[in-house]
Amino acid sequence: MSNQPTPHVPKAPSALMAEEVVRQAEEFFALPELSQLHDASRLRAVRSEIEATGTYRHTRAELETGARIAWRNHARCVGRMNWRTLQLLDFRDRTTPDGIAEGCWEHLRHSTNNGRLRAVISVFPQQRPDGAAVRLLNPQLLRYAGYRRQDGSVLGDPLHCELTEHAVRAGWKGAGTAFDLLPLILQVPGHGPALYEVPRDAVLEVPISHPEYPWFGKLGLKWMANPAISSMALIVGGVTYTAAPFSGWYLSSEIGARNFSDTSRYDMLPTVARKMGLDVSHNRTLWKDRALVELTYAVQHSYRSAGVHILDHHTAAEQFIHHIEREEAAGRSVPAQWSWINPPLSGSTTPTFHRAYDAPDPAVRPNFVAQESPDAPGRRELSDRP
Repeated sequence: MSNQPTPHVPKAPSALMAEEVVRQAEEFFALPELSQLHDASRLRAVRSEIEATGTYRHTRAELETGARIAWRNHARCVGRMNWRTLQLLDFRDRTTPDGIAEGCWEHLRHSTNNGRLRAVISVFPQQRPDGAAVRLLNPQLLRYAGYRRQDGSVLGDPLHCELTEHAVRAGWKGAGTAFDLLPLILQVPGHGPALYEVPRDAVLEVPISHPEYPWFGKLGLKWMANPAISSMALIVGGVTYTAAPFSGWYLSSEIGARNFSDTSRYDMLPTVARKMGLDVSHNRTLWKDRALVELTYAVQHSYRSAGVHILDHHTAAEQFIHHIEREEAAGRSVPAQWSWINPPLSGSTTPTFHRAYDAPDPAVRPNFVAQESPDAPGRRELSDRP
């Protein structure tokens, strides 16, 4: 679907002045990883290009290296141990809505890899000096719709009611289930707003069951395999890429202890607890805790049974501590936001819980930077992913 009424368009980060682009470019090319790619003549060429156009174009190697370092620098991500493995799909020459949408589907197919998930970033055209920019209005390439009912309840994911309503106003009609995949909504300079249904061959979903509770599968729960973040800008050497979806793999606690369990999301804990026969009349029975563990265990079991890569929070925490040790041995600090590094259940049983971290520096570059949320004007995107 295309040429539909315009939904709310989130603002992209402001374009940088040429002097600031030069400064950030100089810092970028001074990084040890960049010195291995070019000699001093490359930076001279970059300065000349900025003076002439207000910006410059990265080589593929520069962009891939910058994206990897941005992942390494991102203070909210517990999975940074794998930063060197990030693969780049370079879609900077795709300038039409159709071409960008197809690039997003290529991202999903390549990164999902039939369940053997790969860490992948897809980069579309950079923000222009006048501020014009491509935007993917979805916080993730795959998200479920949320339908407000007259009684105030929500069918589906309450996190995305506003985005669902934008899509409906723009001509989309979902099937009306609790797990309707939202369309991709694009805003591309020089083109009208466009909506695209997600092709089924680009989506892998996992039905949730439990090895000890046969009734669990009858709850009708499922989740997508691929957490492809699409709401953040990638900033590398003074150049901003406002459309740069990236994906790795889920932690089971993200799905079980947040997406399914938060009262502001699918709110499944009371249902699971009652089906388990737990006493939900008092907090002192710890019914929420017991249901939370079993729901998260069901997610872990289901993904592994389906052959879809997923990590538990204990393994992820151990890997992050190993990442810190490796980075410190290389002479680099590891800024981290404590509340994001630690899991939403059993935090004190993980090694990441019992230590402090280097303070995050919001100005460090390269990095991934939040952009204004498409489904709540003026609010930064907040989700279950960094």
